[in-house]
Amino acid sequence: MDYSSTYRLAQDIRDSEEYRTYHDLKESVMADETTAALIKEYRKLQVTIQMAVMSGQQADSEDMQRFSGISALLFSKEEVSQFLMAEMRLQQALADIFRIVTEAADVDMSIPGLEG
Repeated sequence: MDYSSTYRLAQDIRDSEEYRTYHDLKESVMADETTAALIKEYRKLQVTIQMAVMSGQQADSEDMQRFSGISALLFSKEEVSQFLMAEMRLQQALADIFRIVTEAADVDMSIPGLEG
């Protein structure tokens, strides 16, 4: 298999507005140790809550409260909010690329029980 188009895609991703915005904001936001720690906890709680929901369970109320509080704190800071939104836009673009590639390969990457 020739990977040259894959390397062009990687460069296109690095050249994209989504990536550049995310990368520029990431350096600034993560330079603050407190903010970086809060973002790490935010992501950890986000995954924990998503996994509970995906498995059909109710998310822990303490985790939900902590997630809500950390979210409010992070999104109240304009630069952090911009960073998190830029991260979401980049993740969506990457998810779109992944979907296109898996469809081209005729590979089913769905999670059993979550189709719909």
